[in-house]
Amino acid sequence: MNCFTAAHILLPQQAPLETWACIAVDQFTSQPDYWQKAEELTAGKPSTLHIVLPEAYLETPQEAPRLASIRRTMEEYRQTVLTRHVHGYVYVERTQQDGTVRQGLVGAVDLEAYDYTPGSKPEIRPSEATVAERIPPRLKVRRGAVLETPHVLMLADDERCTLIEPVAACKQELPKLYEGELMLGGGHLAGWAVEDPALIGQIDAALAVLGDADAFAARWPAAAGQPPMTLAVGDGNHSLATAKAYWEELKPTLTPEQRAVHPARWCLAEVCNVHSPAIEIEPIHRVVFGMSAADFDAAFARWCAGRQVQLAENGPQQFRRVENGDHRVFAMTGAPEPLTVGTVQSFLDDVGAKVDYIHGAQAACQIAAEHDGPAVALLMPEFAKADLFKGVVLGGVLPRKTFSMGHAEEKRYYNECRALAD
Repeated sequence: MNCFTAAHILLPQQAPLETWACIAVDQFTSQPDYWQKAEELTAGKPSTLHIVLPEAYLETPQEAPRLASIRRTMEEYRQTVLTRHVHGYVYVERTQQDGTVRQGLVGAVDLEAYDYTPGSKPEIRPSEATVAERIPPRLKVRRGAVLETPHVLMLADDERCTLIEPVAACKQELPKLYEGELMLGGGHLAGWAVEDPALIGQIDAALAVLGDADAFAARWPAAAGQPPMTLAVGDGNHSLATAKAYWEELKPTLTPEQRAVHPARWCLAEVCNVHSPAIEIEPIHRVVFGMSAADFDAAFARWCAGRQVQLAENGPQQFRRVENGDHRVFAMTGAPEPLTVGTVQSFLDDVGAKVDYIHGAQAACQIAAEHDGPAVALLMPEFAKADLFKGVVLGGVLPRKTFSMGHAEEKRYYNECRALAD
């Protein structure tokens, strides 16, 4: 069995995308006005917003009542809203802000083929380090849920374009499931049902080749002999880790026969080709709260001195510190981590800084400037997407919150659903 497979996918029969589909819950965590606008837009209407918990509300007084409402709404939607069924994959096209079209396949990830434990080498690997502390709050949402809807984006290293692009070439022959604009500037989305057995077989065959051990060794000679990696998690790493944690929690309660077929063994996700021109890999910036520019500069200089890191006018690792329009470039040699973001994150972890992770340099600077108290934005350098698979295969996971796939508004919206209980 492949690590990514066809699924029984649920969709609403009649619900406009603009109100049905909402953005990933880990976006706009420091911008509650976004979620307020989304709630006003979807009030009284079927929406995936009503079956997910935005992380802005995690571990707040709103969490418990929202979780109770989510459970009730899932039961209702399963019976009365999600009445359109797809047995296979969904081919999706997302038109982004720059006009490019991101192509993907929605299917089911086998959680038995995924592991976020450091040092493990499964078929599906996280591209960034998983923060174990982030899983328990999310488990509260997963436990007892009868539905799931994904914002996980997986990446395939498919240089020959064998997996998704052949499906795109015949989309006119496929039944169209939905098309429309997404809420609050999310762009355009369209989806087609992939249910033809021959086309499903073609997808499965392409996946098998991508996971072939000999092909993997030929592409990565330095990793020859290692178990091959078929897919990397591009976005939604902690959502997939939460699904895995829930499955591992559930497994001891099941017989071997039940484990083989239980719906919680799988997690819906969208797979994209990292070689697509529409896939943009952007750095994730940091906003540090409780530190002024002077505080940060002094603390970072002390930290560097204690680790024999040289600060100079030029260096292989560079980032910008911004406070109310005041910029300073930090350039380093002798840094302890191979990537700038890793060095900066190591400092932030060591000093116990309160940090938010922001997509977009302008948004990071604005959040720091508008914060009620001292705050600085740390702007990370560009991240080359060609290095993503190389870094994961040869060097293990990247530092957490290293990169983002596109702008915040271009994250995967919750749309397709799947039942987690029989």
